[in-house]
Amino acid sequence: MKHNMPAIDPAVPQVMAILNVTPDSFYAGSRTPDGDAVARRVREALDEGASIIDVGGYSSRPGADEVSPDEEWRRVRLGLAAVRQADPDVAVSVDTFRSGVVRRAVAEFGPVIVNDISAGELDPDMLRAVAELDLTYIAMHMKGDPKTMQSLTDYRRDIVTEVVGYFRSRLCDMEQAGIRRGRIILDPGFGFAKTAAQNFELLAGLHRLCSLGCPVLAGLSRKSMIYRTLGCTPAESLAGTVALGWECLRQGAAILRVHDVREAADSVRLFRAFRGDTIQTTQP
Repeated sequence: MKHNMPAIDPAVPQVMAILNVTPDSFYAGSRTPDGDAVARRVREALDEGASIIDVGGYSSRPGADEVSPDEEWRRVRLGLAAVRQADPDVAVSVDTFRSGVVRRAVAEFGPVIVNDISAGELDPDMLRAVAELDLTYIAMHMKGDPKTMQSLTDYRRDIVTEVVGYFRSRLCDMEQAGIRRGRIILDPGFGFAKTAAQNFELLAGLHRLCSLGCPVLAGLSRKSMIYRTLGCTPAESLAGTVALGWECLRQGAAILRVHDVREAADSVRLFRAFRGDTIQTTQP
């Protein structure tokens, strides 16, 4: 069983499905707090075209409450078990900043992708654990933590220069810790310690992050930069998510992390057809 993700080819964008095993994620439609809901969500995401399932047991929405390591692991374990039962071979990531959760996941389920909102800054053992286990690592830009990040939106330089500079430095740290460059994916962290205006500025400069040579993950599904700008709710922000997802693909994003898999998978197919790729069609 190939319990790890192969090298990401930026030319073939992937869809990562969000599996929130939490009671308090910002988008109510994504919450799967019990086993039956988790299993249904996994089957639905796979049927709709997800190639990666992202399992999270700790809501990182602004102001989110603390979750104990044991409770986070209980939730993550529930999600991982459901994913493996539905498809033993699909790539699965664990959305956590705790190395202990990563080690427990690998011990029970085999290699996983690590999706760390803090790029290793909230747990000093994280980079070491990822290197020792030779895992694919998604490093996200954030300042502070989910409770404090929205008070930390002041930057010395423009946001794109700041984020690109941060990752140049952090890539050195990751490689010095022993993480292979080919295992690293970068996430600019839309909505994390950034105002709405900064989010759009970051989106406009996403190509600069893509130029660092690592695949880039874009996670802006149903976020406040969309629904506050449009004056709607997260539940009403699907069209905005699709529109901004296309722009991420246009600038070179390799992974779209989304709540709505079918729409993202359709966007990827249409984008590749627009670009002139040879893709298999489902109808004459």
